[in-house]
Amino acid sequence: MGLLRIRHETRYRYRSPVALGEHRLMLRPRETYDQRLVEYDLDIRPEPASVTSAEDASGNLITTIGFSRRTRDLSLVATMTVEHTAFREAALSIAEHARTCPFSYGAEEMPDLARFIERQHPDGQHAVDGWARAILAEDPDRATWSFVKRLNAAIRREFCYLRREEAGIQAPSDTLRLRAGSCRDFAVLLAEGLRTQGIAARFVSGYLQVRGGDEVVRQAGGSTHAWIQAYLPGGGWIDLDPTSGEVGNGELVRVAVVRDPAQASPVSGSFIGFPSDFIDMTVSVSVAGERPRRAETQRPAAAA
Repeated sequence: MGLLRIRHETRYRYRSPVALGEHRLMLRPRETYDQRLVEYDLDIRPEPASVTSAEDASGNLITTIGFSRRTRDLSLVATMTVEHTAFREAALSIAEHARTCPFSYGAEEMPDLARFIERQHPDGQHAVDGWARAILAEDPDRATWSFVKRLNAAIRREFCYLRREEAGIQAPSDTLRLRAGSCRDFAVLLAEGLRTQGIAARFVSGYLQVRGGDEVVRQAGGSTHAWIQAYLPGGGWIDLDPTSGEVGNGELVRVAVVRDPAQASPVSGSFIGFPSDFIDMTVSVSVAGERPRRAETQRPAAAA
């Protein structure tokens, strides 16, 4: 285990005082067996008229802020400390029936996993299908875990990282054709590739602690980061980061886990004024802390 200290600042600037509409924040890390929130503080300036928090349908914490005064500047600073336990691949135990691909989920799991198995992006030429099938065919044993890791590693190895500032996600078929994209584009492509073989996958956004001199990972870690989780019977939800090619939560801190990336915006809101009033929005994220890369811990055993 180890502690990670995170600071996430978002600042908006306007040329003249504007009225602020309701703002929605997803900045508070999730609490799970391998990730515990020790401290969390949210500093909002100007002082808001109201602050409320509630969980969404996926268990992510949404903070909603209302304002009653005009301002030229909006500052949102979240600081947090997270106790983090790293995934250990040696402790992973996939159920016997799911060790080769394709496999079927049990009847008790399917109602909850169905939306994560559905393909969510058009692929008229079946390019994503062909890409995933070719990687699966590289292993004559069609081992599920091998396929999952090789699909994840293929994006890191064969694609070029682009720091895109535009909102939204590239179509997975476009990311595949261009062989380039942002972390969120890579995450969606990997999720769709896994779904071609009936593997449930969901989108994750959060923070990345950058270590060492990997420039691709360093660029991706300059702000919030995106990756996915795949669900394997016996193993549960497992983090996969196609930007780095890493498996497991490693340097990752989860904030939002969603079906659709549009549901995971860290900060969203509006203002009332002229379009020319808006100057800019800046985001600054730092993640610091010392901890071992591999913690000697096991995932919780399934109930008998």
